[in-house]
Amino acid sequence: MRLDVFVSTRLAPEYSRSQVARMIKAGLVTVNGAVARASSGVRTGDNVDVAAAAAGALDPSRYKEGDAPDIPVIFADDEIIVVNKPAGMTVHPAPGHPSGTLVDALMARFPELAAMAEPDGVLRPGIVHRLDKDTSGVMVVARTPFSRTALSRQFKDRVVKKTYLAIVKGKVARERLTIEHPVGRHPIERKRMSVRSNAPRDAVSHIAVLARFDPTATDDAGTSLVRVKPDTGRMHQIRVHLASVGHPCLGDPLYGGKTAGGGFFRRQALHALALSITHPRSAERLEFIAPLPDDFVEYLAQQSLAADADEVRRWIELK
Repeated sequence: MRLDVFVSTRLAPEYSRSQVARMIKAGLVTVNGAVARASSGVRTGDNVDVAAAAAGALDPSRYKEGDAPDIPVIFADDEIIVVNKPAGMTVHPAPGHPSGTLVDALMARFPELAAMAEPDGVLRPGIVHRLDKDTSGVMVVARTPFSRTALSRQFKDRVVKKTYLAIVKGKVARERLTIEHPVGRHPIERKRMSVRSNAPRDAVSHIAVLARFDPTATDDAGTSLVRVKPDTGRMHQIRVHLASVGHPCLGDPLYGGKTAGGGFFRRQALHALALSITHPRSAERLEFIAPLPDDFVEYLAQQSLAADADEVRRWIELK
């Protein structure tokens, strides 16, 4: 049997095969005392050892609540944490963003997440999906290895239901539309995604218009408030799809140009409003809603649209 298959069967369901592969690549798995490859064969009598990943980089003492950014927690139990990520916050440390991340905020408030370090030592404990730095809204974080595997499977199987709100440039003509353009890395500009990629992957977004606003001095083509329910979760998918039909998010210079903000939004006007998952342990279907951020509330108020809780619920449930 292949080494990665053997270890995966022994560590399931707490660790997925991809996580086991990273363990092996990081040299944490040995066969008869020697580091082996994922494709190496194991036989009856072999001694397979799995070492723990070094946890020094995730020492909880380095994360203090007073020093780490604050994060609104919508829900938390023994298995999951649901947060409302603010715009401007990167999800986990990366080149150019070594601190001030969602992981920093979570580690300060939930130091036991240190035990959730990825097998290869990457600093993303419990992270099973992401939002762009300047996209706000609801995210679920796994609190145990079991939940991490279960939630990752739900995202992979596309049974997680996601609802976004976007304020876009121009008046969207149709009440409903489905965008099915595959999305991949831009063939020239590597920081961008595109529907004209050389290696695209399927991507589907369902759009519903919630309101249209007349032109103003800063929004000369008018604007629209839209709900987006994506079937897939490609990088920048919603932003790319909306731009591909001529309606980029306000405040999105990457896909809408320098004038996309209309002089109001300082980031893309995209908010992850609601997330529906199956609880990993209880199997109960749960839905979480992230309150609208201040910039959305202020913009809609300027358009004489009061986004109270009842109205937001209607937007989510609108067929």
